[in-house]
Amino acid sequence: MDDNPTAVKLDQGGNQAPQGRGRRRFPKALGYITGDMKEFANWLKDKPQALQFIDWVLRGISQVVFVSNPISGILILVGLLVQNPWCALNGCVGTVVSTLTALLLSQDRSAITAGLQGYNATLVGILMTIYSDKGNYFWWLLFPVSAMSMTCPIFSSALSSVFSKWDLPVFTLPFNMALSMYLSATGHYNPFFPSTLITPVTSVPNVTWPDLSALQLLKSLPVGVGQIYGCDNPWTGAIFLGAILLSSPLMCLHAAIGSLLGIIAGLSLSAPFENIYAGLWGFNSSLACIAIGGMFMALTWQTHLLALACALFTAYLGASMSHLMAVEPVTCLSLQVGLPSCTWPFCLATLLFLLLTTKNPNIYKMPISKVTYPEENRIFYLQSRKRTVQGSL
Repeated sequence: MDDNPTAVKLDQGGNQAPQGRGRRRFPKALGYITGDMKEFANWLKDKPQALQFIDWVLRGISQVVFVSNPISGILILVGLLVQNPWCALNGCVGTVVSTLTALLLSQDRSAITAGLQGYNATLVGILMTIYSDKGNYFWWLLFPVSAMSMTCPIFSSALSSVFSKWDLPVFTLPFNMALSMYLSATGHYNPFFPSTLITPVTSVPNVTWPDLSALQLLKSLPVGVGQIYGCDNPWTGAIFLGAILLSSPLMCLHAAIGSLLGIIAGLSLSAPFENIYAGLWGFNSSLACIAIGGMFMALTWQTHLLALACALFTAYLGASMSHLMAVEPVTCLSLQVGLPSCTWPFCLATLLFLLLTTKNPNIYKMPISKVTYPEENRIFYLQSRKRTVQGSL
């Protein structure tokens, strides 16, 4: 029997070293698939163009929720397939056509590779499908979906040239403009591409508070996130939350909080329960909460509170715009076009909050060129603040 303590230590160290290396390898491997997967994008640069294009399309699908991650894009595509394969197909067609159009127009390559030239068309394809009165698998719809998707890079480029003066993102304004233009041009009574008839509220809704279901309210939280893509399936919403979580836990947290605040806003205005259960009060506020809570403003407790305020403001603005846009605007000309509010409330409210001026150094608006994801944005903010402090000494 060997009582040499040195031998015992060496033996213990030899057994423990592989375990320690394994524990270190796991967080490193996790880092390759979280965030914006920058290492993967760099690895793809010398690979076939077709593989790069697939990466751009998947990032475009996920960029609807500010995520530039191809694995998140795959998860979101799975969620869309769970909801409705026809919607998923049209969303993919829109993203592909928009990305190709951006390439033909020689748009900024870094924006294309990050998916920023595809996400608006993703929503255009999905929402044109949802608002089509022809139902599923009306194959002729692929033609207007492709045509309207081509307009998204044009809208994006034009708006960016204006918004760049204030260092602001275009958000989903191109989607809102393209979809509103299409629905206004066709309408419910179009013989080729009729859309769903949207009418204003003309009677007092029957709201019976004892009928309020806690379970349905709980389901409406993921459904609110799912409605960002026009989906009302709670499982689809849960998959979307998982896709956001993979990229950024902070974004996932703010997405859920924003949806919850939308529910609270709906209840405070005694909105019909079916609208709350369907997530119609949650999606705009969810997007607004993500945008202010660490995405376009560095996350501090001050900007976190600002994100909560923006989410509530967006929910109430959404209610007012839904009523406003559903009204028949020009009855004297026989134009009976009611429009959905889409993500207009999110865009207008969030841009308003980003234009906020303050002398508080803890409310820091990220330069657009430096925006990645909340965790990385906060590191940039802290480093920038440290340099400022050191420069003042």
